[in-house]
Amino acid sequence: MDVAKDDILVMKKEHPCGSREMLVMRSGMDFRLKCQGCGHEIMIPRSKAEKNIKKIIKPQKL
Repeated sequence: MDVAKDDILVMKKEHPCGSREMLVMRSGMDFRLKCQGCGHEIMIPRSKAEKNIKKIIKPQKL
């Protein structure tokens, strides 16, 4: 799966705050994600994150 820094991931399950959108702050063997609803940052393994991704929103290029 092609996930890069600054992409927004729409997840299958929502964060406890109610938001499903997560900003990718770092990608590699694990992801550092920032919740777009409350700003909470989490690190999860790549395999677990990829199973939970519903859609990837790429940033617009100018």
